[in-house]
Amino acid sequence: MKLFFDPRELDHAPEQELHNGGFVPYAEHPGRARNMLGALAGTVAPADRGEAPILRVHDAAYIDFLKNAHARWIAAGRSGDAVGYTWPIARRRPLDLERIDAQLGLFSFDASTPITADTWDSVYWGAQSALAATHEVLDGASIAFALCRPPGHHAGADYLGGYCYINNVAVAAQAARDAGVAKVAILDIDYHHGNGTQDIFYDRDDILFVSIHADPVTDYPFYWGHADERGEGTGEGATLNLPLPRGTTLAEYEPALETAMEAIAAFGPDLLLVSFGADTFEEDPISQFKLKTEDYPALARRIAASGLPLVVVMEGGYATDALGRNVASFLSGF
Repeated sequence: MKLFFDPRELDHAPEQELHNGGFVPYAEHPGRARNMLGALAGTVAPADRGEAPILRVHDAAYIDFLKNAHARWIAAGRSGDAVGYTWPIARRRPLDLERIDAQLGLFSFDASTPITADTWDSVYWGAQSALAATHEVLDGASIAFALCRPPGHHAGADYLGGYCYINNVAVAAQAARDAGVAKVAILDIDYHHGNGTQDIFYDRDDILFVSIHADPVTDYPFYWGHADERGEGTGEGATLNLPLPRGTTLAEYEPALETAMEAIAAFGPDLLLVSFGADTFEEDPISQFKLKTEDYPALARRIAASGLPLVVVMEGGYATDALGRNVASFLSGF
C-alpha cells in the first residue's frame, strides 16, 4: 500500500482556536501528522495535478478567498491568524462585500478554523495527496492511503469549518468520476459527521455518502448528520447517516458498520473512498466514543471484505501521542 504525503502539509499551524467558550491551543496541529509519519512506512510525495480538480468541487470565489485571506487580513492592519467573528444568518443574500471581516464570515461556519499565511499551501498539497492516492488505485492498485493534513470533510463547496478548508475526499471522488468511474461510494467513519461531503453531493445519485458518527443532537457539527437526512432531488436515498450515542464501543459500532457496508454493496460502486478519523479512539480529547487501538483492524477487515478498490483519506484524530499507532492499526487490517 502506498502512502501519499507532502511535507508542506505541516506548514499550516494556527496558534489557537475558540473552544467551549475560551481560546485554547489549536488541536489540529502539525504534531498530528508528525506522529503518524513516525508510525507508518515511508511516504510518497504526490504529483502536482493543479487546481483544476479542486475547482471541480469548490467554488472559484471561495478558492480565491482561501489563497488571499491572510494577506488581506494583514493588509487590513491585523496580526496573527485570520478568524471570522460574524456570520450571515438572517436573510442571507448575495452582497458585494469586500472587507476581509465580512468575507471570513461568508466563507466559514465556525470560529475554530483560522487561516494562516501557510494555510493555502498546506491544504493544496493535502488535496494533491488525496488525488495521488486516487490515481494510484485507478491505475490498478487495490488500496492507497492519503495522509491529508489538515482534514477536509467539514469543508463545503464554498465554506470552511471544523479544521477543514478543502474537502479532500470530495475532490478525490469527483476526480474518479471525471476519470470514468461510473459510481463512487464514500464511507465516513470519523467521530464527527462529514457535513461538507454530504452537502457537496446531496443532490447527486452517482456518489453515495454513508456516515457513521456521533449523534449531532449531542455533538459537533450539530446542524447536519441526522438520520432523516437522505439526500434531495435525484440524490434522494444516496445519503445515509448512522448516528451513534456517546460511549459507543466496538460491540455497538460493528452493527452500524455492517448496515453501512450493506448499503454500499446495494449501491454497487466501482470505487470506495473511506474518510477515516481516529477520533473515535477512547482517549480522544474532543470526542466521546470508546474504540480501542486493537479494535481498528476489525473495522478495516469488514471494509476490505467489500472487495472494492479502496482509497483511505485521513480526517480527524486528536489524541496525538496515540494517533500514529491508531492509524497504523487501522491500515494493518487491510
